[in-house]
Amino acid sequence: MAQSKKKITAIDYTSRDFNSIKAELVSYAKRYYADSFRDFNEAGFGALVLDSVAYVGDMLSFYLDYQVNESFLDTAQEYDNVVAIARQLGYKYRDANSSYGTAEFYVSIPADSAGAPDTRYMPTLRMGSQFTSISGQLFTLIEDVYFGTSSNEIIISKVNSDTGVPTEFAIKTRGTVISGRIERQTITVGPYQRFLQVSLTNPAVTEVLSVIDGEGHEYFEVQHLAQELVYKAIRNNNADKSTVPSIMKAMPVPRRFVLEKGRNYAFLQFGYGSSTELTNQSIIDPSEVTLKLHGREYYSQEEFDPTNLTKTDKFGVAPANTTLTVSYRVNEAQNVNIASNALKNVTFPLLEFDNTAALNATKRTSVRQSLEVDNSEAILGDIDLPSTTEIKQRVYSFYASQNRAVTIEDYKALVYAMPPSFGAVKRCSMERDFSAYKRNLNLYVISQDPSGFLSETTPTIKQNLKTWLSQYKVINDTVDILDARVVNFGIEFVIVSDYSENKFTALSEANTSLRNYFLNNMYDISEPIYITDIYRELQKIPNVIDVLDVRIVQKHGGVYSSTIFDFAAHLTANGRSIMGDINTVFEIKYPNIDVQGSVV
Repeated sequence: MAQSKKKITAIDYTSRDFNSIKAELVSYAKRYYADSFRDFNEAGFGALVLDSVAYVGDMLSFYLDYQVNESFLDTAQEYDNVVAIARQLGYKYRDANSSYGTAEFYVSIPADSAGAPDTRYMPTLRMGSQFTSISGQLFTLIEDVYFGTSSNEIIISKVNSDTGVPTEFAIKTRGTVISGRIERQTITVGPYQRFLQVSLTNPAVTEVLSVIDGEGHEYFEVQHLAQELVYKAIRNNNADKSTVPSIMKAMPVPRRFVLEKGRNYAFLQFGYGSSTELTNQSIIDPSEVTLKLHGREYYSQEEFDPTNLTKTDKFGVAPANTTLTVSYRVNEAQNVNIASNALKNVTFPLLEFDNTAALNATKRTSVRQSLEVDNSEAILGDIDLPSTTEIKQRVYSFYASQNRAVTIEDYKALVYAMPPSFGAVKRCSMERDFSAYKRNLNLYVISQDPSGFLSETTPTIKQNLKTWLSQYKVINDTVDILDARVVNFGIEFVIVSDYSENKFTALSEANTSLRNYFLNNMYDISEPIYITDIYRELQKIPNVIDVLDVRIVQKHGGVYSSTIFDFAAHLTANGRSIMGDINTVFEIKYPNIDVQGSVV
């Protein structure tokens, strides 16, 4: 008689933790191995085997879930994984920002024989000159500054005590400086390699200034490897150099790269073309690309990318068998913002005169030694490292914007995506100005000062934002970049503690908990104050039985913002939140002082 086959039931794949896996193993053993396996004692060897298998299953299940979660932007928690996914979606992560602002420069020049300023000794301070703040932070001049410009301020600094005729004049001018020092790295590149990657030794790079190979070829940074056209600033040596310091020139860049960054790495990514495949070194005439010209019997492509005009499909030329010299700017300090009147030291000046040979050497030396620097306004632009939640939200908006600004979210995403070498804003908000005749948009921005407090954005950063957005905005949109108003406030609360516990201990825990909450949560522009959140945080404390009252009080004047805000008028009807205006941002400036409670 043929032996009947044992019927095997389906395995329950929903068992994923230690206890459920072990329970399924015990049930399976009892059902199918009742005659051969009977060691179900918790202290027996059989229990050890079952525990080991359940342990391995639990670990495998955990790491499987972890790997799956970290593969998607919505569920990823590890900072580096969020950054890697963001880079896949085209978001340019930057963790090292630069502070960017205006500095004032002063020199003293001699007078001529008639007692007027001797214009021959008015020098030009070249870009690349370096200065340091009182705290030792290095700043670099990024534009030429000409002391002979007619708009400069000139005053008499010295006079002849006998005749009263001026002998020296002081000149004041302004220029834009950026934080950071310049590093140079020499990299030996071997045989040709497709999509070559070259690592930088310092991951704190904020901007790549130049990449030059051993033959003198220059490589240019682009936003993406398919971009083949850049605009380069050429020094203007014409008569109008005082008002137009640079000339913009369109350049094809077959040799190009993109900078890819993470928290602990930075590398240059090249394309897969070789130098032997370069067939065109000039820009194509767009009319030859898009129009049917006389004598042609066909149409060329009717749509084309204006940044792709060199007819190459190799994503740029990769260097091979050469030596690359890479110059880049780095900011290694945690905070490179400086307060007003903090930029004092001239470290490495590059002063040039128009006709050096015709000038007196002693007077030239005196002019060089008289150079001074100062900043009447704070130099800002550096912001705190964005959290994983902030990066996710920026990626969602940036990916949806598709390199164009149509919606308000597109504009906000592009503001946060501005290259850090041009400065950065901490928060931004935008609204349509319906009172304007045109499609006018009001963009409100706020930055951080050297102490990490919210502060007005400098005019230089606003100008950079305007230039940055102009290449993405709709042609009939007009954007006004305005300062958001900081509204400082404090919190006063009353709690009831457990009578069996020390009430002052409960008060101390309540103050500490609420202060930490506001230290770790910064308000966005126009974001309301949710009073219910304050109640919830206080009620989480074990020794707090009840919260009797929470009051929001105004803080203004002195060390606080000068903005006066009517909290009562902005309180909602249900009393649960205080609504902010479109151009206001709430801030608890000093949590240890501004958050005070009492206990009954």
